Amino acid sequence: MDPELPIIHTTLRYVFLDRDGVINRKLPEGQYVTTPAALILAPEAASAIGRLNRSGLKVLVVTNQRGISLGLYTDADLEAIHQKLSALLLVEDAHLDGIYYCPHAKHTCDCRKPGPGLFSQAFRDFPEANAANSIMVGDSLSDIQAGHNLGMATVFIDGDAATRPAASAEAAKLADHRAASLAAFVSRLLG
Repeated sequence: MDPELPIIHTTLRYVFLDRDGVINRKLPEGQYVTTPAALILAPEAASAIGRLNRSGLKVLVVTNQRGISLGLYTDADLEAIHQKLSALLLVEDAHLDGIYYCPHAKHTCDCRKPGPGLFSQAFRDFPEANAANSIMVGDSLSDIQAGHNLGMATVFIDGDAATRPAASAEAAKLADHRAASLAAFVSRLLG
């Protein structure tokens, strides 16, 4: 299904990951991870990120966090959630090289995926990163559109059918690759 994966692997240096539904379990549509206690890692996600780290790839998170604009949690709450995420990853000898988030409501900024703003921030922080040496891994149409719009290779993560986002069938068709989970993708990528 993915004859290009070995080619991508030879040029790949940066892996952009969505958070909810890729790294941690996604809550049902309309619900948000608002506290550290609500963050539960997806099965084998930490070990998959650790494998990416050990292979020399930079791992960056790009995540829409509209719940902040809705008043459901604050930037400080999100920081606490991401501190827990980092601690959970550390247990598996894994880490994230950067986390970029959009706190805004829909249609009010250019950083909300599928807009390019989060990627522009990452490209400023990592000047060697570009669309040709990066891949976007996500579970929603906005994730795949964001990568596609920038000219990145994209991977759609099927995730849990019970919490799969709307338009996931369209996202799967648009994506260059598809995997059941982050761990499954990393296994295919790295062998």
